Amino acid sequence: MAERARFVEIDDERLQALAEDLAPGTAAASGDDPAHVRMSSDDETLAYVVTLDALNFGSGWFPVLRKPEGRSGYFTIATALRRHFEARGPWSAAELQAVTTDECARVFGQDAGSPEVLELMALFSRALADLGHSLQVRAGGSFRGFVEGAGGSAEALVRALAEMPLYRDVSRYDDLEVPLYKRAQITVADLALAFGAQGLGRFDDQGDLTMFADNLVPHVLRCEGVLHYEVSLAERIERAERLQPGSPEEVEIRAVGLHAVERMAGHAGVRAQDLDRMLWQRGQSPRIKRRNRHRTRSVFY
Repeated sequence: MAERARFVEIDDERLQALAEDLAPGTAAASGDDPAHVRMSSDDETLAYVVTLDALNFGSGWFPVLRKPEGRSGYFTIATALRRHFEARGPWSAAELQAVTTDECARVFGQDAGSPEVLELMALFSRALADLGHSLQVRAGGSFRGFVEGAGGSAEALVRALAEMPLYRDVSRYDDLEVPLYKRAQITVADLALAFGAQGLGRFDDQGDLTMFADNLVPHVLRCEGVLHYEVSLAERIERAERLQPGSPEEVEIRAVGLHAVERMAGHAGVRAQDLDRMLWQRGQSPRIKRRNRHRTRSVFY
């Protein structure tokens, strides 16, 4: 697909230079990411990570969310969910299937009077219901049984998650089918970080994970000169125009960005998922944040 791309291209020289710049860096878990901080028990930590990643999408709606000063959309949702877990414990499989749109708005501190916000809260409600149903069907309602059912295989857990419609992150591009599976893969990585790659966080094939294709890492690559966008696409993004999910431009940004990270991982001698985390952390800098990234109202990131 990268060979066919019409809107996004890779600058080979900048790719190698950035790979060399990042190679000495560490890819430790972000200390302030709630997904990587243990809770009071293994089962509560497990439930939190899996539930959070069921909701780890909606960046196209983040500009309209109510967010504490200086906090991103992701950190707003992740922190609110953690507070809910600390106050009331995890939702059970049955409770997940009963969480309403209005309850999501309350838990995440959002304005139930905003149609745009409610659109995202309705998708959160659906995602939680799907998760509850899948837990019930596959593991008798048990988070532990769901994850242990993968047998320590990242691929098996990704496949189990991808049975839920909102995880089925596959796009069409001309005659190609383009599977990206951002949220299913990041669930594996977050579990590994939360549990120190042991026990419930041990996956023998974790090294096979790709970058978690979203809208921030490609944006960082663009800001660093690794990705170049076709002029009209760049202008639309600078004007904060939303891209249609599944459009050629949107799929190219994610897929060519993923391909670039795989190539960088080869140059740097590190895993793609670790480069993803380095790039994501770089994306928190004011220099990167002040420039518009592409926005798409998608359930996949």
